[in-house]
Amino acid sequence: MERIEIKLAGSGGQGLLTAGKLLAEAALLEGKKVVEVKNYGPEARLGSSSSDVIISDGEIYYPRTVRPQAVLLMNQESYDKFGPKVADGGIMVVDTDFVSSPESFNGARLYTHNLTTTAKDETGYPMTANILGLAVIVSLTGVVKKESLAEAIKEELARKEKFIPLNLKALDIGFELGKRFEKSGAP
Repeated sequence: MERIEIKLAGSGGQGLLTAGKLLAEAALLEGKKVVEVKNYGPEARLGSSSSDVIISDGEIYYPRTVRPQAVLLMNQESYDKFGPKVADGGIMVVDTDFVSSPESFNGARLYTHNLTTTAKDETGYPMTANILGLAVIVSLTGVVKKESLAEAIKEELARKEKFIPLNLKALDIGFELGKRFEKSGAP
């Protein structure tokens, strides 16, 4: 890996800023250079929010994603706004609970799944959809190791210990989903 740009986007309250922070922390644990920038509207919840994460073996001179190689899009507004910006041949992971009829942009590989429903059904907590989606992105890109992401989750949630097992379960589910996507070559 030389450099990868990842955009995680959806509604405020879906945990995408946390997901970006976790990805950045996992990269730091592996000794990589990383920049993470949070973007959100003035609304505390339900407004648009996104996280730009750039991970590199070399120096990072610009902190924003321009043509992300991978995007996680968890609502219609984010899909409409950021889907067309995915790099040619990149990866799009889309939550079909909140995005209707997604299509690929720029020849990107499109992976669709009802992430929020799966998170709710499998962990009992729909708020773990951010971790599930992030795990799919990490599984498909190999940008960090699963173990590094698990360690970042444990460190971030140390003060909210009861949520660690739920998020680690979502991590496992997301990695399994990513493996299924990879095997089938399509969603």
